Order: sequence, then C-alpha cells, then structure tokens
Amino acid sequence: MADWHTTVTPPALARLLAATRLPEPSGARRPAYRTLAAQIRLLVTEGRLPVGARLPAERELAAGLDLSRTTVATAYETLRTEGYLRSRRGSGSWTALPEGTPPPTDALHPLPPHEQGTTLDLGIAALPAPQPWLGLAAARAVELLPHYAAGHGHYPTGLPVLREAVARRYTERGLATTPDQILITTGAMGGLHLVQRLLVGRGDRVAVEAPSYAHTLQALRLNGARLVPVPFAWTPLPEWDLAEWRQVLRGASPKVAYVIPDFHNPTGALVPEEPRRELLAAARASGTLVVVDETTAELGWGVPESEPLPRPTAALDRAAQVITVGSAAKLLWGGLRIGWVRAAPQLVRRLAAERVYSDAGSPVLEQLIATELLGEPLARIRAEQSTRLRATAHAFAAALPERLPDWRFHLPPGGLVLWVSTGTLSGAALARAGEQHGVRIAAGNRFGSDGAFEHHVRIPFTVPAAAVPAAVDRLADLAARAASGTRFVTADDTQPPPP
Repeated sequence: MADWHTTVTPPALARLLAATRLPEPSGARRPAYRTLAAQIRLLVTEGRLPVGARLPAERELAAGLDLSRTTVATAYETLRTEGYLRSRRGSGSWTALPEGTPPPTDALHPLPPHEQGTTLDLGIAALPAPQPWLGLAAARAVELLPHYAAGHGHYPTGLPVLREAVARRYTERGLATTPDQILITTGAMGGLHLVQRLLVGRGDRVAVEAPSYAHTLQALRLNGARLVPVPFAWTPLPEWDLAEWRQVLRGASPKVAYVIPDFHNPTGALVPEEPRRELLAAARASGTLVVVDETTAELGWGVPESEPLPRPTAALDRAAQVITVGSAAKLLWGGLRIGWVRAAPQLVRRLAAERVYSDAGSPVLEQLIATELLGEPLARIRAEQSTRLRATAHAFAAALPERLPDWRFHLPPGGLVLWVSTGTLSGAALARAGEQHGVRIAAGNRFGSDGAFEHHVRIPFTVPAAAVPAAVDRLADLAARAASGTRFVTADDTQPPPP
C-alpha cells in the first residue's frame, strides 16, 4: 500500500455516489447495502475513486448518506470480501483491486511498442514530427554540438541561444520578453512540476478548470494540493464562468490558479482577452498566483488569418502574478522534450536553484534542435501542422454524427482534441471495452478533479484525415459493444448478506 492516501470525505463520496448509475436488477429489488457496495466498486473500477483512497469511517458515512450504520458496515464487508477494500483496525479502510487484477490501462500513457501498429491509439494527443524540418534541425544541431562539448554541459536555466529564441517568440506574439525571464525545462510537465514543487505545499488550495488537463491534475494530487474545480459555462461553446471564478477566488483564496486559456485541453476553448483580464483582477484581489499553460497556444488552425489571436495572458499582467508554461512538443514533436517557464527574473533564478536537486538541466542536443526549429522554419511548420489538424478535425466532425448520432460535440477553433459527450454511454466503459478490442481512448473522468465527466471522451486529432472514417467505424462498433455488454455489478444481487 502506498505511503500516502487520498482521503475521501463523506460529502465528496456522497456526490460521487449520487452521479453513479447502476443497471436495474432483474426480479427483487437490490438491498441497500448491495447498492452501496456496487456503487463504490464501480467508482474504483472506473478510476473515479483511486486505488488506495481512504474511505470515511462507517459511522461518518452512515450519517452523511442517511443510512443505518449496519448498511454501511455490511457494504464495506462485501467490498472487503470481493477484494475492493482493505481495512486495518484503528487506521481505516482503503480502496483496492482484487489480488491479481491489473489497474485500468491509462490511455494517456504512451502505447507500448509491441502494440503499435495493431491498436488504434486515440489516447495520446501528439503529432508526428514535421519533416524535413526535424531532420535538418538535428543535422545542424550536431554540427554545433562540439562548441558546447568542451564544458560540463549543465545549463540549469537553459542554453542562452534557446532562451533568446523563446523570448523572441513571446515578443512576436505581443508580450515583450527578455531571456532572463525564460527557464528551459525538460518538457512542459517538467516546468509544471518545478513550479508546483516550489510554490504549492501539501494542503494548499489550487483552483482548476473543470475539466482540465489530466496529467496536471494528477501531479497536483500527488503533490498534496487540494483541488478546487471551477466549471466552464456552456453557451453553447465552453467559456470561463467568471462569476464562479470570482466566488472561488474570493471564498477559497487558493494559492494558485491553473488555467489553459489557449485551445484548452480537453474542451478546445479559446478565451478572449477581456475575460483573462477580469480573472487576473480577481486573482490579484485574492492574492492568487496564476499558472497559465500555453502548450497548445500555437495551434489555432480554426481561427481565420485575418483575426488576431489573443495576446499571451501575461501581457495583461501588471503585478507579475502570471507564470507561463510552454512547450515545443505540441507544435514541433512530442519526442522533443523541451519546455519552458516564463516568469519574473527573480522567480526564474529561484526555480533554477530548486531544479538542481532533481534535474541539472535539459539535454543540450535537444535544446539546439529546438533553437533551430523556433527560427526560420517555424512559420512553415505552423502552417503545415495547422493544415493537418484542420483536415482531421473536419473529418471527425463529418463522420461522428453519421455513425454516432447520439454523441455531441462543438468543433473547437484550435488545439489537438475534440471533447465529446457520449450521451448515456459511460466513457470509462467505452475505454475498458477498447482495451479488449484494440482501441485506446481517454475516458472523460480522467479530466475531472472529482470524477466528473463520466459520459465524455477525448478524441485527439492525431490520425490522418483519410483514416478518420475507419477510426469512427471502430468507435461505433466499440460503442455498441460497450452499450450491450457492460455489466458493472458482478455479485449476485439476490444472494444473502455475508455472515
């Protein structure tokens, strides 16, 4: 069992249980204890309750759900018998999986090499490398490498030439930036982890959009942060609900707010400048730092060239309260593990000092490749990647309504993914069925801080447009299998309670 545990309060578990629907039993009505056990089992198997989460004590949960303590105790005993709960006297009870049962496959993790070519991968939102630009940049970087090889090769803040290139790109986008405001990191996740480690302590509140990027949510949980979700408003397109943001910032006073205003992952939302300005004002009043994830900011394939994109959020910041994280991975190539943090120079120095305890610096060769790609080839790379993404997005928009008419979505103005409502079909059930039938797809509840978005999936625009109809055919077949063959309650509903 892990050394740390997510503690689930009675109100939090009650909210999850209220959103958990079970198939109706045939014959006699299911006993209350068995309904509760089946709901908790479903929450664990779908990943909405993490394995190792500490559940409320029996007396607390009984009071919170207005059930008898005997009902809760019997449900817990049922789960212990089945292997979904482990308890230790005086310490509490933790969720578990039956011995020998592997945890659910996370479609957001890279596909194992032996499955590549045989599995339709709709989990990873990353494009192939732009050719011939990557090869040319790599060749040029190899030529330059001997100049750097005479020293120790450690650059905690990054190669000066790459810091200059990133600063120049921010300036071109409307945010005057100097190299001393840039810290080069090993991917955007490396930058986010570093910012979290320095600024977010265990128990600190962090306001996050709901939904939000799954990997960052999990990283915040592992860091001990207390996530405060702020839902989007849908009118019908997703947009920040500023009234909710003001209420959360004023009432919860979070240490940090994490937002993705540029082609949001997973909804694809693009937030205009005025709402950004209003959120910054509310954050300034509450003393909240704003961490802006700009990893998809260059992917505006659906925005007309005559329509300017919003400036970076930090361009609207007068109080140095915005910390921006960017990446070369989404536009250039996922295998190029180069990211960056833009912040005030003094914070960049603090981050560099903190970094040396876990990461002496990003690889020099990769930094040289990124420097080349962020130069003269960048405009052509952006145009080519936008053309590819636009074609795939429109292919999905045409094929999905034809084969899956109950699914609903709004075509975003950019980004890498499509956020899809699957109607009454569980996204987690679809993902589980996909594991058995050669399709990887990310269930929507991976993107909720509290297990929400059960009836959603995220579809990336990473397959070629010509392959989209066949991919949607496989999704339709998968949806039919999941809808007809999923049964969540494994125990016999009519068996008597355990002794």
